[in-house]
This record gives sequence, structure tokens and C-alpha cells, in this order.
Amino acid sequence: MMVRLPFDDEHAPLYSVGQVAEMLHVQQAFLRRLDEHDVVRPARSTGGQRRYTRHEIDDLQDAIELVGEGISLVAVRRIFELRHQVAELKAELAGERAVREKRRSSDERRTRASGDVPPHARSRGR
Repeated sequence: MMVRLPFDDEHAPLYSVGQVAEMLHVQQAFLRRLDEHDVVRPARSTGGQRRYTRHEIDDLQDAIELVGEGISLVAVRRIFELRHQVAELKAELAGERAVREKRRSSDERRTRASGDVPPHARSRGR
């Protein structure tokens, strides 16, 4: 069995504000502003220091790009909220589709087992 290390998990809070600022070529104060404006909210260490995940670093890159295009932090936060809502809705829709497909397959199996012709197959012959 292969051991999963913390840095294998994109949601593990491993990177300090200084490390992330250096990686992204931004000031630490800018990262703190993003946190204060609820754009990207990193976890805190037991000592209260911000710890960023790889996933959050990806979000930070997007935020930096948007701010560079002149979009306000309030608008960036809203964009991120909407992205999250869209992702949730897509997941919900995929789940609903899977349930509907499973139900349809089950109905077809029952119909074949009983020897009945499904209603949609009857109307095709006309």
C-alpha cells in the first residue's frame, strides 16, 4: 500500500503566506487583503498563521489575474461564489441524471422481463 503524503493532497494546508507570496510574485499584504475580503480564506495553523492549499493557490492565481484586469476584490469574490454555485449545480444535475438513467434502465429491464412493449417503442411503429 502506498502512503499518501500531505503534499499529495491538493486540499492540505501546507504553504505559508510568505511562501505563496514568493511563488506568485505578490506582496504578503495583498494575500492578507484577499483573505480579509473573503476572496480566498486559508486555514490557520495552531499559531494563527495562514496556511494555503494547492487548490487555494490556484484560486489566488485566478484572483491575481482578475485584479490585474481591473476587477475589484468585491467582484472577484462574487465571481468565485458564482463559480462555486455553478459547480454545485452541475454536480446536482449529474446526480439527478444518474438517478433518472438508473430508473430508466430498471424500467426497461422490468418491461423486457414481463414481455410488454414499452410505450415509447409502440409509438415509433406508427
